[in-house]
Amino acid sequence: MSQTHPNRLERQLGIGGATMMGLGSMVGTGVFVSIGIAAGVAGPAVILAIVLAAGVATCNALSSAQLAASHAVSGGTYEYGYRYLNPSLGFTAGWMFLCAKSASAATAALGFAGYFLRLIGGSLDHMAWVAVASIALFTLLVLGGIRRSSWVNISIVSVTLLTLGLFVVWGIPSAAADGPDNLMPFFTSSEGSLLEAFLYATALMFVAFTGYGRIATLGEEVKEPKRTIPRAIIVTLIATALLYVTVAAVAISSVGADRFANAPGAQVTPLELAARAMDAPLLARLVAVGAITAMLGVLLNLILGLSRVLLAMGRQGDVPPAFGRLSAKGAAPAAAVIAVGVLVAALASVGSIETAWAFSAFTVLVYYAITNFAALRLPEKERLYPRWIAITGLAACVFLAFWVPVPVWAAGLGLIAIGLLWKRVLPAFWR
Repeated sequence: MSQTHPNRLERQLGIGGATMMGLGSMVGTGVFVSIGIAAGVAGPAVILAIVLAAGVATCNALSSAQLAASHAVSGGTYEYGYRYLNPSLGFTAGWMFLCAKSASAATAALGFAGYFLRLIGGSLDHMAWVAVASIALFTLLVLGGIRRSSWVNISIVSVTLLTLGLFVVWGIPSAAADGPDNLMPFFTSSEGSLLEAFLYATALMFVAFTGYGRIATLGEEVKEPKRTIPRAIIVTLIATALLYVTVAAVAISSVGADRFANAPGAQVTPLELAARAMDAPLLARLVAVGAITAMLGVLLNLILGLSRVLLAMGRQGDVPPAFGRLSAKGAAPAAAVIAVGVLVAALASVGSIETAWAFSAFTVLVYYAITNFAALRLPEKERLYPRWIAITGLAACVFLAFWVPVPVWAAGLGLIAIGLLWKRVLPAFWR
């Protein structure tokens, strides 16, 4: 730890470690759970929704990359909002991140519990208890610091990618044989009009691409951030987009969107059920193992990212200053990590996977709208990409945010209002 910055985290992550952190955040809930949820909404058109979501995420990724390169500290858009916009928008970004990613972390823990219980033949009635136990374990791991967390993450991502590769290779013959029938009709709807269903599915899939933001929120711990962060974000995004499209196309072509998304338990374990539908019980067990490691990887990375945003908010004075302090050895923001673990465990104990994911979609789209707005305010000498990229990302995020169900975005707007009231009233008590 630097002697001149006693409350700063050490820079320990290179391009490889940062990229694997991004993959650990993205290759998990998105591919093992949310593709099934989105397929249940829009049918085979989820494949096109993934492509559109990846396009929006690319704009956001480039905005995040240039912001993180120019202002490489923990906190992501929370810090960028304060620096380039105003305190209210900066706080809103941090507040939305905490809401969105806490829900995503709870979804990951529930997804892990579902696949784990399927693997051992247990009852899904015990999902909440298993999810809470996994959150407690990984909260303790994150308290050990970024280096240990990074090595665990690399191991997790390696197992996950191997499993998904086996799923694709095994499923290609079935996809080739049955694809023409299973992909038609391509556009279907369980949520209003075809357009409404497609845009809702796109919003749901967008969340699956936002893990690259973890690289930005860990900016204070990345070596050579101006070089490392943009490269790691772009590599992570491209690899994940190709993987998602391939897995979705193989799964839906092989077994059909209805069977893939709407079978009993499909919201929890869609890829495992798809493998069973291919008459491949060994593959189903391998998928369950890969899903277990993937969900744990997402959970690990989300607890890391959430705790770093809470650290930044504590430093800024928007939450009690205890959350802005590091442990005695400087390895982790202990109070922030523990608080995040408690919050995620509480959500996992009562949450529904689809509701949690839809809520994540709205709040994270607001978060990235602010990211793109902040990127538009970058000084010209710090700008890495053309302004139209940030403009496109901003417009797309605002547009997609309101295609989730009305109760979800209404609740999201209510939370923004509560957050701004918090910022106006409560910080005076600890500053």
